[in-house]
Amino acid sequence: MEQALLLQMTVISMLDYFGKDATNLNDKKLYLFDMDGTIYLDNDLFDGVPELLEKITLNGGKYVFITNNASKSVVDYVAKLHRLGLTKVDESNFFTSVQASIELMKKRHSTDLIYLQGTKSFVEEYKKTGLNITTEYNENAKVVLVGFDPEFTGEKIYTTCKMLTKLDVCYYATNPDWVCPVEFGYIPDCGSMCQGIERATGKKPEFIGKPKPTMINAVMEKFGYKKEQTVVVGDRLYTDIASGNNAGVDTICVLSGEVKLEEVEKATGVEKPTYLFESVKDLL
Repeated sequence: MEQALLLQMTVISMLDYFGKDATNLNDKKLYLFDMDGTIYLDNDLFDGVPELLEKITLNGGKYVFITNNASKSVVDYVAKLHRLGLTKVDESNFFTSVQASIELMKKRHSTDLIYLQGTKSFVEEYKKTGLNITTEYNENAKVVLVGFDPEFTGEKIYTTCKMLTKLDVCYYATNPDWVCPVEFGYIPDCGSMCQGIERATGKKPEFIGKPKPTMINAVMEKFGYKKEQTVVVGDRLYTDIASGNNAGVDTICVLSGEVKLEEVEKATGVEKPTYLFESVKDLL
């Protein structure tokens, strides 16, 4: 209690990378963090992350990880962050594109047969929902849903293309990200996979995750925070920053992941962040 009071009494001025006054970040209560490239890279947690999350909590705030990465379930993400040393996080600290897609499927396709292309973890997450799913070619399917899939195989892409070519189905994908950052650089993400599928079938998906404001609005509603109390932190302009701007909340772009400084300098519209920092450590 005394430590929280001390933090509140010692509010200091803050400037972002460009020298813009960012002092109002001291008043934020809901911090929505992207994960890959924002708080860690592959299996390396960035400096300052544990201290920042602790400070948010001591200030009476809440942090939630909102990720487009559909390759892992929430249970998997909790386990990963525990391995990286963030032992206080639990399932309430996450909202993923998988969860967003499940909510959409329940609204639009609660009784339809849904074909999934994704990781084992992605499929297992869907099996818990009670939705009618398959991972094999089935002429009764009404939906095709593609997620980011590091377990990608030729058999999977063959089946997906066959479904989209031969059947009249609704076509969705969890996220439009072109690449996923890893320790040596990048690997193709869901957006790139879907571009290959489009070349083969002529079909484009409806993307579910960021840059749509769906996840941000869902988390604000769940925990009872207002737009002016909320900030989105991420390393991609076209997903993280655009989703925050589309939701009408402040946004912080960090240079620890995909985006380059020159891209931020040229950014306009929904891709222009409110603030820029080199990394989340600077928020301390």
